Amino acid sequence: MNEVIQAAAEFQHYCEEQGWRFCFIGGLALQRWGEPRETVDVDLTLMTGFGREEVFIEALLSRYRARIGDPIKFAIENRVLLLRNASGVGLDVALGALAFEESAVARSSEFIFPPNRLIRTCSAEDLVVMKAFASRPKDWFDVEGILLRQHRVLSWDYIEAQLLPLIAAKEAPEIWIELQRRRRDAET
Repeated sequence: MNEVIQAAAEFQHYCEEQGWRFCFIGGLALQRWGEPRETVDVDLTLMTGFGREEVFIEALLSRYRARIGDPIKFAIENRVLLLRNASGVGLDVALGALAFEESAVARSSEFIFPPNRLIRTCSAEDLVVMKAFASRPKDWFDVEGILLRQHRVLSWDYIEAQLLPLIAAKEAPEIWIELQRRRRDAET
């Protein structure tokens, strides 16, 4: 895990040097807010907006190795740039442009990870939204961990305001039903 935290700290330093807006999501944020589990890569949202993605992609590719062939095309089509740092840690960079991503980055805050590394992660609420929206079995497991640790302090009004438009666009109302079921379980 120290290698992942070190990779995140180095990546954060680079983003800050560039004046970029970002926050870490996924496994690192889960270490902070949920039930920790082993993670082997670094996930983050980098605010690129729509139309300027290639500026960010090219800057990142000048510093980090791509994990796939034709990384620019893949990143533009899938809105994620798959990189690897010098020590081999995977870096999954989501190219943020949506209002929800903007909000997640704006609401992010720093947290001290061992050994004394200050890393900017998304909020617990934003992590719940991301994990519920992804709606894979491992994401629901992660949501349960967050709810167990954070259910007393989560802003459910915020989660609802962010998640409902996303699941409406995905046409997946069952996500909200499942999240409410898991919320009830965590609160009892």
